[in-house]
Amino acid sequence: MLKIDLTGRRALVAGVADDGGFGFAIAKALAQAGAKVCVGTWPPALGIFQTLLRRGKMDESRKFADGSLLEFEKIYALDAAFDTLESAPAEVRENKRYKEQGDFSIAGLAAQLTADFGEQPLDIVVHSLANGPEVKKPLLETSRAGYLEAVGVSAYSMVSMVAKFAPLMKKDGSFVSLTYMASERVIPGYGGGMSSAKAALESDTRVLAYEAGRKYGVRVNTISAGPWASRAASAIGIIDAMVEYASNNSPLTDPMTAEDVGNAAAFLVSPLAAGITGTTLYVDKGYHTMGKATDARYAPPGDPGRNA
Repeated sequence: MLKIDLTGRRALVAGVADDGGFGFAIAKALAQAGAKVCVGTWPPALGIFQTLLRRGKMDESRKFADGSLLEFEKIYALDAAFDTLESAPAEVRENKRYKEQGDFSIAGLAAQLTADFGEQPLDIVVHSLANGPEVKKPLLETSRAGYLEAVGVSAYSMVSMVAKFAPLMKKDGSFVSLTYMASERVIPGYGGGMSSAKAALESDTRVLAYEAGRKYGVRVNTISAGPWASRAASAIGIIDAMVEYASNNSPLTDPMTAEDVGNAAAFLVSPLAAGITGTTLYVDKGYHTMGKATDARYAPPGDPGRNA
């Protein structure tokens, strides 16, 4: 039987702080396929995340079909806004939520992985990171600082991670990130420069696939996921409306799940996708194909949307 087999491979999933987002679903799918999974967690959320795990609050979501639980090989502190510890402002480094975490930068995590597992400790890296401090503001009202932070954390961090983690990867290593339709379509309410950040992430995916592919032999892809009401996405303020609209207007109207994205990611980083790189893979129930809403009020006779 043809199956996804990641046995003997180690994955780093950056951007896991709870069990409600795509990062957690991808981590679970990778583990189910046989990979050892490490995660990188934002320092202010790290303590709460570890406490929830220790107290069994996530046991239900960690459970596999056979009753066993998802286990993380290591949980690291990671703030992908900083390439090196020195680049973090003093007020961040001295903050009590950061101070005890050691080197929480991207370079610091690369060094820690090597210290823990030796040379070339990675096979898979997942970038599940995004932040736009002004995401609720229209682009016209977004400050330069808010725009640059959105692009820096949500897009440039992928560039930095490929630069620092690709040398740590074994042959045929694979990167995957998460993007969204706002990169190429107008999504009113998804502001603060986040649409620009996602467009940059997709463009960088193509360039990184070429540069890192030639230099290190790794693959780089991104998944354009449909809207999902994770805890992080709730910060947008319109996520429920986005989910409902996408469901009502997609070719497949059944609700999208985080597992859909997790399974797609497991495929993309597996040997089954060895010929795929520089690609944006849509996992959105076909929503990206639509050029017209299926509002029944405007659907002509015979249009499937008439009965939606």
